[in-house]
Amino acid sequence: MVALSKQHSLYEWSAQANVDPIPVAKAKGIYFWTPEGKRFIDFNSQLMCVNIGHGDPRVIKAIQDQAATLAYANPFMATEPRARLGQKLASICPGDINVFFFTNGGAEAAENAIRIARMYTGRHKILTRYRSYHGGTAGALTLTSDPRRWAAEPGIPGVVRVPHHYHGIERGSDTAAEALAILEEIIMMEGPQTIAGFILETVTGTNGILIPPDGYLEGVRALCDKHGIMMIADEVMSGFGRTGAWFAVDHWKIVPDIITMAKGLTSAYVPLGAVGVRQGIADHFQQKVLFSGLTYNSHPLGCAAALATIAVYEEDNLIEHAKAMGVVMGKMLAELKAKHPCVGDVRSIGLFGIVELVKDRKTMEPLAPFNGTTPPMQALAKFFREQGLYTFVRWNTFFTNPPLCITEAELAEAFAIIDKGLYITDQAVG
Repeated sequence: MVALSKQHSLYEWSAQANVDPIPVAKAKGIYFWTPEGKRFIDFNSQLMCVNIGHGDPRVIKAIQDQAATLAYANPFMATEPRARLGQKLASICPGDINVFFFTNGGAEAAENAIRIARMYTGRHKILTRYRSYHGGTAGALTLTSDPRRWAAEPGIPGVVRVPHHYHGIERGSDTAAEALAILEEIIMMEGPQTIAGFILETVTGTNGILIPPDGYLEGVRALCDKHGIMMIADEVMSGFGRTGAWFAVDHWKIVPDIITMAKGLTSAYVPLGAVGVRQGIADHFQQKVLFSGLTYNSHPLGCAAALATIAVYEEDNLIEHAKAMGVVMGKMLAELKAKHPCVGDVRSIGLFGIVELVKDRKTMEPLAPFNGTTPPMQALAKFFREQGLYTFVRWNTFFTNPPLCITEAELAEAFAIIDKGLYITDQAVG
């Protein structure tokens, strides 16, 4: 399995000689297994997407039934799952976000969000933040501000980067006030009349689980209103219960103009993304052409899977469960920080968490450099794999993003492995 995969396919974001994939034969709940029967705890929900857990029979049956009834219809047509999914999303999305453009995933949702913002406003510039990730396609990568963007530059025109609110945390400042002041200064220097939208991950994902301070999102909403800029909330990773709410914006009671989603929308059982827009934006396209579309948009299998997945969230109370288990996980993360000198910081909201490792807590020097690794981090990653814990180990961090169905006992099982592993990295502390 591994040999043929490496021989005949290219692996993502990797030098192919360094690829060492885990072979996966089956999965159920929070676990997956290799063909030889080794069990892994999926502590990253794969790519922060299998929110309901693996192998839920309700979603599988919905996909099977839809495939047997209508496997495909082109996106110019109307289908029952498309109709019902739009209605359902309107009922759970914030405010008057009532209308949806269905895509194949999160990157395409970002691409279409900025296209809609540009067509609606007649402006061309898009603001984005450093420490962001919005997807791997050409436009989404330009919006991204981490090293994955570099190979794709120069990218699409009209993208302006602004500092992340986290820059203020590093300097010990009033992060919301400073970040908002800098943001408005950049808006004025760029010319507000030229700026179509500001896209931001509500809670930053792979660049550090960075939770906005109170007042920040409210201030962004006010600035966007003041200057006629579309506020675009990227909820691809943070949506569908990951933070203990349907969408992360719900914590701050913010209604963006445009919201992007994917991942937890179907729990990745079938590819699907969506762009949700407020009613006024949708009304604009009643007489104006929406210049966008792909063959697999609004795919019946994806829409059916999404409907079934949302039903699972509701039937199993997974949003509330994620909030409760998030409190438990937060305590477990705090215990790691108190116990291990290598842990410089922990951050979490719901079941969206990260552990940041340092050489020295006083200086907060990271245990691996930006966009790099070190022998201690490599040893920790190896230990996790040997012990059957799957999660992302990136630079000087690792993630704690389990499926939302996880129990307290299963959390304890995973954290017991993490606790043992951190003794390896403790040895690197000066």
